[in-house]
Amino acid sequence: MPVSLPHRPRPERRPLPRFPRRSGALRTGALATVLVALLTTTLGACGSGTGAASAGGATLRWTSSYFPAHWDPVVGGSGAQFRELALTYASLTRTDENGKAVPDLAESWRYNAKGDEITFRLRPGLKFSDGEPVDGAAVKAAIERAQRQKNSALFGDLTSIGPVEARGLDVVLHLTQVDYQIPQLLGERVLQVASPKAARDPAKLDQNPVGAGPFIVTQLVPGTKAVLRKNPDYWDAKNIHIDSVELTSAPDAATVVSGLRTGVYNFADLEPSQAAAAKKAGLGVFVLPGFNASNISLNVNKAPFDDPKVVDAVRYAVDRQEFVSKLTFGYGEVTDQPFPKGYVAYDPASEGAYPYDPAKARKLLAEAGHRAGDIKLDLVIPSEDPQAEIVQSQLAKAGITVTIKIDKNWATPFFAKNLTFSLYSTTGRDSAVQTLTAHFGPHGPLNLSSPYEPAGFEAAVAKVRRTPLDDPEYAEVLRAATRAGLESRALVFTYSQPNLFAKSRAISGLPKNPAHIDWTGVTVSGATP
Repeated sequence: MPVSLPHRPRPERRPLPRFPRRSGALRTGALATVLVALLTTTLGACGSGTGAASAGGATLRWTSSYFPAHWDPVVGGSGAQFRELALTYASLTRTDENGKAVPDLAESWRYNAKGDEITFRLRPGLKFSDGEPVDGAAVKAAIERAQRQKNSALFGDLTSIGPVEARGLDVVLHLTQVDYQIPQLLGERVLQVASPKAARDPAKLDQNPVGAGPFIVTQLVPGTKAVLRKNPDYWDAKNIHIDSVELTSAPDAATVVSGLRTGVYNFADLEPSQAAAAKKAGLGVFVLPGFNASNISLNVNKAPFDDPKVVDAVRYAVDRQEFVSKLTFGYGEVTDQPFPKGYVAYDPASEGAYPYDPAKARKLLAEAGHRAGDIKLDLVIPSEDPQAEIVQSQLAKAGITVTIKIDKNWATPFFAKNLTFSLYSTTGRDSAVQTLTAHFGPHGPLNLSSPYEPAGFEAAVAKVRRTPLDDPEYAEVLRAATRAGLESRALVFTYSQPNLFAKSRAISGLPKNPAHIDWTGVTVSGATP
């Protein structure tokens, strides 16, 4: 498996893992040409929703590696797919360019004096694309469905929310604990609000999405294509200048640039390995800040990681710079935390706690009673991943033998905490506390060592929840929680990088909202790519 086909972290679905595609799946140049021609014909033949494009209207032609597997936001609303779902669904809040929660469906919110109740006030006169009103009852139904639906990917994010009351345009959330993170939490990622009428049949909603976002789905071919038109009833419709959207599932990375160059697409997810080619073709490379971070996951409930010296040996055996150099093409940086440098939750005091030192790793293994070659580990992943070969090579230098095993059903044993050794990447959450608890909490989906959690972590997180976001001490309280979480022996973080997109010159600049794609104010001209 060559280490020449890296790409950005694969997003989450509660959250999803990141793993590159199989190198054997890359198309030849001839097939790419056929695919471009085929897509051009197919998209040109679309019915309602593409007529504006044919007539020269402002059409966004977006090809995405993360085409939604589900259009029910309760099932597929997490991870990078939320960016596509946000075309048709709106949320209570959204994130601005500083990463702060700002109004979306809710025009305002207020906490009670104790901090265990929050009331969101919805904008008046809003409705879903099926004509149903966007009111407190609709939001109450959305929260309760996310908490209770059997296949919900979001219930673990909503544990602070108890009973919900609907009072006209107000929705009152009674919290199970003081938690000032709620406005950050209930944004585009965790609570995209669907029409309660449509959501009565979740399976039907999954194929016929009904929201109150900037666009309305008019045609959907599951896993392949969605056609959308502008929603005239969206609360900020006056600032949406795109008439229609043609969203398609991306072909292999090597064909995306040619599709952009020939005009089949005008916007696309981009692998770092393709960034130079995109720039050479005269395309714009849009760097979107994100919370992406990759890690090596260890199960401290299983040998040999039940020995802290073995865990420390792995920590010292990891050369983070190699991941950056071989995988990110200049767009990444080393990290030993679930947050990128510069983010409010990043803790500078914890930086560099375990520098690369293979000699020290070997010494720790010897102290634990292991000779070189004694420890043999299976690194279980769902598909080929260049990260795995790097891990295999680095641990070999410390005397640990790693065998890479691919399990297409990897998610089942990973989330059941049955694996001993694996890889994971996350796109984080708008609420830093949710990112921390997902990684380090006793029930965190990314904590392969559940129910283990580091000492002091629970108290540190509770203190963050009790601290208002505008409190002068908030940043330090948050970083202290990160510091407590990093005492965990269950994860070894390696590198982070932003999200990359390529766009034609026809598309104007986009707001750099961390991890979110905001189409507000964006224009599409008739310029050639």
